[in-house]
Amino acid sequence: MQLDKLGDWRKTHFTADLTPDLIGQTVNVAGWIKRIRNLGALRFIILQDCTGEIQITLKKGKIADSLFEKSEVPHQSSIGVTGVLKEFKQAKKGVEIAPTEIKVFNHAPEQLPLDMTEKTMSDLDTRLDHRALDLRLPRNLAIFRIQNQLLHSIRNVLNRNEFIEVITPKIIGTATEGGTELFKFKYFDKDAYLSQSAQLYKEQLTIPFERVFELASCYRAEKSFTNRHICEIYTLDIEMAFVTMEDIFKLMEEILTVTLRDIKNRCLEDLEILGIQESFNVPRKPFKKRTYSDIVKLVNNKTDMNIEWGEDISTEAYRKLDEFLPGYYWITHWPTKAKPFYIRPSEEDPKISESFDLQKGWLELASGGTRVHEKSLLIKRLKEQGLDPSSFESHLQTFDYGMPPHAGIGFGIGRFLTSITGVDQIKETVLYPRTPDRLTP
Repeated sequence: MQLDKLGDWRKTHFTADLTPDLIGQTVNVAGWIKRIRNLGALRFIILQDCTGEIQITLKKGKIADSLFEKSEVPHQSSIGVTGVLKEFKQAKKGVEIAPTEIKVFNHAPEQLPLDMTEKTMSDLDTRLDHRALDLRLPRNLAIFRIQNQLLHSIRNVLNRNEFIEVITPKIIGTATEGGTELFKFKYFDKDAYLSQSAQLYKEQLTIPFERVFELASCYRAEKSFTNRHICEIYTLDIEMAFVTMEDIFKLMEEILTVTLRDIKNRCLEDLEILGIQESFNVPRKPFKKRTYSDIVKLVNNKTDMNIEWGEDISTEAYRKLDEFLPGYYWITHWPTKAKPFYIRPSEEDPKISESFDLQKGWLELASGGTRVHEKSLLIKRLKEQGLDPSSFESHLQTFDYGMPPHAGIGFGIGRFLTSITGVDQIKETVLYPRTPDRLTP
């Protein structure tokens, strides 16, 4: 069959716009054929677009035979439909379309690589291999519509709080935090890396702008295959001048409560698709705070595990603590040695730092703290961590320009999405995930 050209035909409505208020009006809709049901002289097409779906009802004798024949195309083909909106009380929307014109823009093959009927779910690797098709499933559309609202709400809160959105380089000449988890490559005749964090840039940008944030990718060369690790991570980075970590707590709690409230109010259908509308809750603020020392004691006293002070807290330990510490909470004042060089040691006890992690149950969502803003102390911290201050010369230079006291946080968008959507695998909350064994599509 010859394909139709778009020409001057244009879509007038998304399926979400079609309500009983428009009954009797002629509408143009476009999308993909989700299902076709043939009952002899009666044919039902479920047309899906990015906002939902609508039923197209074709009756022989009521429409031209040529139109009825033209509607026989494979599932997932892209079409446009012009028709009159009719009342159909059995439909969820209460309406259907009686078509007067169908345009077939592209055919899909009879045999698709994924089961698009939603009766069974193909394995994740197969789905990721055909990601553009996989993302058409209502479940996946729901996840990323929620992400869209999440990003919109975050920006709204930060804009109200006088923040400036910034864009920092992702090709850098110095490791942000040291370590070996960096993608290294040749940049003309120099060694360069993909940025593992916006940390140093956002600190520098507090000098001119005071309050900055960035929503962007960063890169970690970790050969990790857990459900919560990927190599290209989308993060929210925040930095504020003339504050300490206590101010970051208040800001982040405002961001989370406003964002979750917006999702609950504006993404109801998406929450229903995911089956979490009843369990989706907005937390109360302020969130509870526990020091690192408190957590170590809790693990040692309440579980069969033992942690020495100064050790990291394992995922297994967090899972055991989930029974005692559900929901959102802060872990504060970590050992200074466990945190990056830019985290400020406590003046009362330098072995403890002004740092924190944000947890939701067993899952770590964010980390941050009060930063070192004195050049001499920062050089000392670099040396303590075995890093060469000369490698950070351009960063240290900015501390000569009146670096203000400042604090900030880094927050993982993908991990947060897994926690609020109930998805087990972080790869499902990233459009095109990058892992040690996946570089395409």
